[in-house]
Amino acid sequence: MKIRSASILRPVGFVVLWLFAASPATAALAARTWVSGIGDDANPCTRTTPCKTFAGAIAKTAAGGEIDALDPGEYGSVDITQSVTIDGGAEMAKILVPTNRTGVNIFASSYDTVTLRNLTLQSLSPGTGTGIDIVGGRNVLIEHCAVFGTRNGIAFTPVFGMSLMVSDTTVENAVEGGIWVNPGGTNLYFARMTATRVRLDGNGWGLVVRDNCLVFVSDSSASNNRIDGFIVHPQFGGAAELDLENVSSSNNGNTGAVAYNSGSVIRISNTTIDHNGGAGVVPLAGALILSYGNNKFAGNAGGDGTINGPLIPK
Repeated sequence: MKIRSASILRPVGFVVLWLFAASPATAALAARTWVSGIGDDANPCTRTTPCKTFAGAIAKTAAGGEIDALDPGEYGSVDITQSVTIDGGAEMAKILVPTNRTGVNIFASSYDTVTLRNLTLQSLSPGTGTGIDIVGGRNVLIEHCAVFGTRNGIAFTPVFGMSLMVSDTTVENAVEGGIWVNPGGTNLYFARMTATRVRLDGNGWGLVVRDNCLVFVSDSSASNNRIDGFIVHPQFGGAAELDLENVSSSNNGNTGAVAYNSGSVIRISNTTIDHNGGAGVVPLAGALILSYGNNKFAGNAGGDGTINGPLIPK
């Protein structure tokens, strides 16, 4: 009887193990997945059987993997908690930002890298929501993206030290800030951002820099913003530095660039500041605005403004 019992149990155990291995819940995550406007999140997200949304695809994508859009459909908001690349393709896949919510939430771990490429984000209710909110990760890269009509375009609000690179990207008509860089409070970690070929147009402020931030902007513009083109305003005594290289700040409602409080520094080089509704550059309450002496000021309603001191090229 014992021998007979063992002979019966062995194949049954094999069947159970085989079924468990074949279960979708335990299927291996893919290094590359796809989405399509005619896809279905019940699919495995392969190229021939794509998913419908980025949220559906990321659940089936391995850490460090890539999600690609096959067509310029609308792929829904997504939360990102791992290293991943999301590429909207040459036609720039769309994410409609839910009312008073966020299109892309990034709260990955301190060793993760997230890349967003070729995406268009637009608010469902103009003036509400945030296009991209970056809270965690080691590095985030935003390449060739566009954000339209949100409350805030890109919010870089890390809870630990991290870096953000934004290139070839447009933020338009955000009611508050085109880009916010703000670790928040007395956070001892630094938020580091590099922006290249970025256009900030028609927002409340173009770029806002708060405490414990080191920001470099080159080959970019802040124009037609309702208040200031660039503002550096630490509120808790943390250092805040902004370097502008080959940048234009024009036709903004108030200043081209303004810095508040000690510990706040703006350095400008080969930069044009013109036709703003206030002064060109304004340092306030112990802030510094320093120039390499190769900048252009013209037509600002409040005059050129004040440069605290020169910088010597090395």
